[in-house]
Amino acid sequence: MKLGFIGADHEVTGSCHYIEACGKHILVDYGMEQGRISFEHVDLPVNEAQIDYVFLTHAHIDHSGNLPLLYARGFRGKIFMTRPTADLCSIMLRDCAHIQMQEAEWRSRKGKRNKDIKQIEPLYSMEDADNTLRHIVACDYGTKIDICEGVQIRFTDIGHLLGSASIEVWLNEKNVDKKIVFSGDIGNYDQPIIKDPALTTSADYVVMESTYGDRYHGEERPDYVKELTEILNRTFARGGNVVIPSFAVGRTQEMLYFLRTIKKEHLVTAVDDFPVYVDSPMAVEATEVFTEHAMECYDEEAMELVKNHINPISFPGLNLAITTEESRAINEEDTPKVIISASGMCEAGRIRHHLKHNLWREESTILFVGYQSVGTTGRAIIDGAEEVRLFGETVDVRAEICKLTGLSGHADKNGLIDWLQGFKERPKKVFIVHGEDGVCTSFANCLRDEYGYSSYAPYSGTEFDLISGQIIKEGIPKEAVKKSTKLVSDVFTRLKAAGARLTAIIARSEGMTNKDKAKFADQIIALCDKWE
Repeated sequence: MKLGFIGADHEVTGSCHYIEACGKHILVDYGMEQGRISFEHVDLPVNEAQIDYVFLTHAHIDHSGNLPLLYARGFRGKIFMTRPTADLCSIMLRDCAHIQMQEAEWRSRKGKRNKDIKQIEPLYSMEDADNTLRHIVACDYGTKIDICEGVQIRFTDIGHLLGSASIEVWLNEKNVDKKIVFSGDIGNYDQPIIKDPALTTSADYVVMESTYGDRYHGEERPDYVKELTEILNRTFARGGNVVIPSFAVGRTQEMLYFLRTIKKEHLVTAVDDFPVYVDSPMAVEATEVFTEHAMECYDEEAMELVKNHINPISFPGLNLAITTEESRAINEEDTPKVIISASGMCEAGRIRHHLKHNLWREESTILFVGYQSVGTTGRAIIDGAEEVRLFGETVDVRAEICKLTGLSGHADKNGLIDWLQGFKERPKKVFIVHGEDGVCTSFANCLRDEYGYSSYAPYSGTEFDLISGQIIKEGIPKEAVKKSTKLVSDVFTRLKAAGARLTAIIARSEGMTNKDKAKFADQIIALCDKWE
């Protein structure tokens, strides 16, 4: 039995862990890298075609975004996740493929002017995303699931996002039993709409996130409605717009929850009424998914509204922009308005158009409501950049820049410790991942020095023997020399992936009849003859 660390180690993006047990190769999450990467991730220890299963904690792209790449390179196994996560992935993975195909086309078109730039291919296609969805196994919370001989799992609501889960993994190999718990992203307490994180009581080993392992949200929950109302009033009094870069899944629905209250109680006095635009087709679809899964995922406050036949995330004056024409029309009218658009870190999508129209306007406000990774446009604006580049142009930052403090889908340091202390018996080892470099180290030290846990913050490439409880190999941090090429690749990579898949099929061909083996061999030989 072996546990390997691939991604989101001393990083907050590209989450991926590897289990080798019971003759199977298993991944827990396979996320896309976003923003600037400090350290390079190691490759998977086996080729993609040899991966048997993936267990997914939640739908966010930094945990799920490379699943279609896995398929494109030969994976044909099963992907286990909760039912709400399955519905969200059907939206998010297709959207991610669409963005990559658009950018690859744009870069290829631009590259035609330069003889040295090759034709660019997307990392994966819409077809890859669609085929990935066919391998999903949707599961219920709280049910123990038999994966194969010696492997069982269970999903527990972790309160980070609709459908998010910690995953308990039971392994039995050669009469040795071990249990690993992967926290996924641990949710913040007292969030609107969804439930608080549920605790898990036992584990031999724990792999837990540390995004906010060095900060506190504050003892009292901020009054988000009051703070948002003040921002709306002063912005509308100036005649400006409030532009909210927001994650399409999760944060957008929370903002609608607050805005419904503000409108219902007529808290904004600067204008008689104001329109709210959600300019993100994915956010619109995701909002429908939230409504469909209310019974299993909403908290008591939101469910009370539902029982009274009130949709907690809809209200009069809410406008949903789907088409490009509808998106453009938003900036053609002068009425002060709220514009919620993706992406939440301002790296892609329609939000960049709204920033281009509003960043330079002193009367407008750009309101950040989510975490901004180092290296993203959103982080640059938050950190005080005087200008940013949008669509090849320099745009001055003159708008008011605000942030709703404390609004986070991640537990703070106290919340992380509270979750860990929910285990009735102390785990043998706690691995700290999914945090910026210094945060992973400091949080691991805190758990060891102040709470007595055997804690360790692995770098990518670390391997751990689950039976002996010893580190087999320590990952060596290799500094990334350039920004991740997460959106584009080349055709040769795809060709190599096809070869790896063929090799994996050959390795599993023992069960074929001799007749089928001979036929298969003849087909391979004929293919080789054609291209030699």
